[in-house]
Amino acid sequence: MLRNFAKTVLSFFLRPNCPLCDRPADRELCLYCERQLLQCKSLSCYSLADQVPVLVWGRHQAALKRAIAVMKYQNHPEIAQILGEQLADGWLEASLNFPKLALENDTETLVVVPIPMFAQKQKQRGFNQAELIARHFCRGTGFPLKAAGLERVRETEAQFQLSAQQRQANLKQAFQLGQDFRHSPPKASILLVDDIFTTGATVQAALQTLTQAKLTVKGILAVSTTKPPSSNLNLKRPNINHIGTP
Repeated sequence: MLRNFAKTVLSFFLRPNCPLCDRPADRELCLYCERQLLQCKSLSCYSLADQVPVLVWGRHQAALKRAIAVMKYQNHPEIAQILGEQLADGWLEASLNFPKLALENDTETLVVVPIPMFAQKQKQRGFNQAELIARHFCRGTGFPLKAAGLERVRETEAQFQLSAQQRQANLKQAFQLGQDFRHSPPKASILLVDDIFTTGATVQAALQTLTQAKLTVKGILAVSTTKPPSSNLNLKRPNINHIGTP
């Protein structure tokens, strides 16, 4: 009994605090911050270049914005677990309502590819948040992960400060096929995963690299979006908008 009591007391004091509010937490976030995060859910489906569906889980504000920033810049990769799990739930929900995201038949298979970081930048950060989110997304969906499906071969500037023309030049030839696909291209369709969908220029550059290699991209998934679709991205809303929590 004394041993069990000591273990209980010790586990209480060693329990990690929530990285968002510093309260005690049983999971990656405390219950309060997890509820705040879920309030940011606003599933939206768009069409990129009139062909590839884009699914975004939530709005880039409040708890979701803070969670992504803390994950990336304050060294809390564990936050990727809850983001990946929620993205998986969102995909399963949206695929029931958006035919382009659903599997076409029982024989169609999917593989998941995260948007890669430049190797030196990933070394400095210690992880690629898109890869971690994709990994937990795959645990929720059962799809295989191809973490090295794409490779970023050129360091690029932050996109948000650039014009549309500058973004395209910034990302020109930034990606190439990674070692997972270089010698044995997948027969399955691909889901691209990123943390934030902003202008769409990054995923368009990745999409171009894959389509030039005659690979099929089924859809693009992101946890968060910073603003509504821009007309110069040729993004169009399909028949469904904002599934789930408004």
